[in-house]
Amino acid sequence: MRPLRYSINVTLDGCYDHRAGSTDEEMHRHATETLAQADALLFGRVIYEMMEAAWRPPAETGVRPDWMTDWMEPFARTVHAAKKYVVSSTLDRVDWNAELLRGDLGKAVQQLKQESGKGLYVAGVKLPLALAELGLIDEYEFIVQPRLAGHGPTLFAGLSKHVDLKLVGRLEFRSGAVALRYEPKK
Repeated sequence: MRPLRYSINVTLDGCYDHRAGSTDEEMHRHATETLAQADALLFGRVIYEMMEAAWRPPAETGVRPDWMTDWMEPFARTVHAAKKYVVSSTLDRVDWNAELLRGDLGKAVQQLKQESGKGLYVAGVKLPLALAELGLIDEYEFIVQPRLAGHGPTLFAGLSKHVDLKLVGRLEFRSGAVALRYEPKK
């Protein structure tokens, strides 16, 4: 059975807005290693479209965007090459090595988890909330940024029940960010 892992950057005050955090070469390397531990990525529509806009190579020119540094390229290549499953009721089709997941979310994800392999990785906010409600996330990683945003949305807002977690790993970055890995208590 493949584990379903979730990882997200969050500020000390719980904001998950990607513009509120910061990343550097060390954190990009960690993200690339995290993604490499998965057979497939599981995205909702919003994250799929954000990731595609940022990390899909330009088709005609083959030239990377001006904002992308050399140390971001391994992450871009990893995301680009990964198998992707997209949960969406509004998209008619996807490409970029992706497949739409329709119907009962719990059954579809449980079926993906039953396949053999290294694991699945889920990103975003709304989809992980739904998966947490269903008890389908096997590992949570919160990369806590040393910043107070003072605004913005917070993770798992609206969760209907507590999910008790136990700490299973910790990694400190030179920037002061800390990656905390948790598993649900059985």
